[in-house]
Amino acid sequence: MDVPLAGQVAIVTGAGRGIGRAIAARFARAGAHVALAARSAPELEAVKAEIEGTGARGLVVPTDVADDAAVTRMVARTVEAFGHLDILVTAAGVASFGFVADADPASWDGMLRVNLRGAMVSCRAVLPPMLARGRGSIINVASVAAARPIPGGAAYTATKAGIVGFSRVLAEELRTGGVRVGVLLPGAVDTPLWDSIQGGPDRARMLRPDDVARAAVLMASLPPGATLEELTLMPAGGIL
Repeated sequence: MDVPLAGQVAIVTGAGRGIGRAIAARFARAGAHVALAARSAPELEAVKAEIEGTGARGLVVPTDVADDAAVTRMVARTVEAFGHLDILVTAAGVASFGFVADADPASWDGMLRVNLRGAMVSCRAVLPPMLARGRGSIINVASVAAARPIPGGAAYTATKAGIVGFSRVLAEELRTGGVRVGVLLPGAVDTPLWDSIQGGPDRARMLRPDDVARAAVLMASLPPGATLEELTLMPAGGIL
């Protein structure tokens, strides 16, 4: 059995559903122990039961990434439970869509807090244990929207483009410290995010969450001398 992440410890935010849940499950099958972070403890308990069926250990850490103190506790609990930390995946995200001219700017605040600032704070929080060991991998989940204009998605795009820019600079800052930073840009993925969006694309043509999870494993499992800093993953039919 191929276990490229054997013995490693990962934190996955947004692990209760969608892309985050798929990444947590795929990391466990690849041999990693996984700290599961999201706001909903019952969802996380279900994911923990799933991954522990693979022989990996799971840790439920209910966390709102918009709360700086909660993020700090998330990292501390993970290191306390497992002794070290190798990987962070920031998959927590929210989305709402609408044309700028019709928007209430307050509707943008949740996306800015979670998609951008929450990911930034999470990255900062894992640096002390990673830099102390001189190794680590950070994978920020962005979106192809960061690079392709999608009408109605201006605010969402701003958050994802922001995390791409942040990741590029952070990669340079950490290059000599042994911590690599990559950003994963999937196209449309069939997740619960689309449940409340009327008239969206054909979900049958979208990527599956496990497609994104497999890409995340690739990014995390490269040998120390290599880094995959930006990976765009698209449905075979192109952008939807």
